[in-house]
Amino acid sequence: MMIEVLKSKLHCVTVTEANLNYMGSITIDEDLMDAAGLIAGEKVQVVDNNNGERLETYVIKGDRGSGCICLNGAAARKVQVGDTVIIISYALMDFEEAKSFSPKVIFPENNKLS
Repeated sequence: MMIEVLKSKLHCVTVTEANLNYMGSITIDEDLMDAAGLIAGEKVQVVDNNNGERLETYVIKGDRGSGCICLNGAAARKVQVGDTVIIISYALMDFEEAKSFSPKVIFPENNKLS
């Protein structure tokens, strides 16, 4: 049996931009992507702590070290610059494998790694 489990999470990052005129996705600082084990094109769930919105989109690389968290396209309507969001990725894995799997949970300060 396969189950979906938490793979990685960027906990409480701040939205730095909302670009309605872009095709879609979320732009994330490449340093943050690496720390959380995210790759370009990966599906993520974005949860906005300020307004309760939850959405799914895919990741694109932002400039390394920029601290960029930018919601693009329609997702830009669901957040405000300055909102605190949690970015979550999941993985399918075998039930037994999932029992011992440890997700990467990253707690950046001001969208930067310590």
